Amino acid sequence: MFVIRGVGGVRRILVILFCILVPFSFIIFIRGGNNVSSPRQMITSRETVVFSKDGKPHSYDRSSPFIFIGGFPRSGTTLARAMLDAHSDIRCGEETRVVPRILQLAAQWNRSAKEVNRLHEAGLTDEIIGDAVASFILEVVVKHGEPAPRLCNKDPFTLKYGVYLLRLFPQAKFVFMIRDGRAVVHSLITRKVTVTGFDLTDYRQCLTKWSNSMKTMLRECNELGPERCLKVKYEDLVLHPKAQMARILEYLGLPWSEDVLHHENYINKPGGVSLSKAERSSDQVVKPVNIQALSKWVGAIPSDVVEDMSNVAPMLETLGYDPRANPPNYGVADPEVATNTNDIIEHHEEWNKHAESVLKHSKRKA
Repeated sequence: MFVIRGVGGVRRILVILFCILVPFSFIIFIRGGNNVSSPRQMITSRETVVFSKDGKPHSYDRSSPFIFIGGFPRSGTTLARAMLDAHSDIRCGEETRVVPRILQLAAQWNRSAKEVNRLHEAGLTDEIIGDAVASFILEVVVKHGEPAPRLCNKDPFTLKYGVYLLRLFPQAKFVFMIRDGRAVVHSLITRKVTVTGFDLTDYRQCLTKWSNSMKTMLRECNELGPERCLKVKYEDLVLHPKAQMARILEYLGLPWSEDVLHHENYINKPGGVSLSKAERSSDQVVKPVNIQALSKWVGAIPSDVVEDMSNVAPMLETLGYDPRANPPNYGVADPEVATNTNDIIEHHEEWNKHAESVLKHSKRKA
């Protein structure tokens, strides 16, 4: 996280963005189909063209039907994007990390009425800033991986800015990954996944912050509406992957492909699932869909927090999880998932070695 002090710093950043990204802009008109967009909206959109390895050009702009996968970290966002990446029509790729940060920066400018006034007095309207931010995101999403008919971005916290993102990319669709917050926080703490403001020694504090963050994302998703934001529970995805992936692909308007059920066969292969060894979830998604991680949190959370769970994390109940169920009953896994899980348990050493082998070398040169 970084801070830009004063309007001078803001203007310098925007000038840099404009000089790099906006010179080749063109104007397009689109009709809004969502309550967060005006009935008729004018947007400035730079067309970005990239070439596949066979020399075929692929063109993208702000009217392209991008897919944004969001949710709290450790909620299955990596698994969801890996399964979608196995589809021949989709490319998600690794987390960019910079997309949510530029969105956060834009949000900071709008939080202060004084700062908004300063920007407007300097000639920096909401439309200008939106054009610059959208151009930045467009370049990052398009150029950090191979081209594909549908491009997808997986940066968990982008969903905190879902309504704003839809204004920038009016044909976008969002997949909101939801997971039991007790499992999320246990995973954060045991795997030492740092999230700004989270004390990884304090279950109570982490669960409270998770609940507050999910409240924001749920509000954004609800405002986007079901045609633009699909809620997917991690537990449902791992227990019933075929039914859930069929639901996701139908929502995205894409044909069914059995490949999405076998993402592990396409890890780091051309046109497949590109993984980063720097992402904490990569060592897990090299394995087939399984239920090993569902209830690992049971017995690990301090008893005083468990007893006060309804007050500590009220969003659990809002999202459909029983804060008193310990252990919970998430459902019965499909036979294929049960087979995968038994195989991973029985041959855990081989699977761990496979994960280490896959992630041993970065696929990119420094």
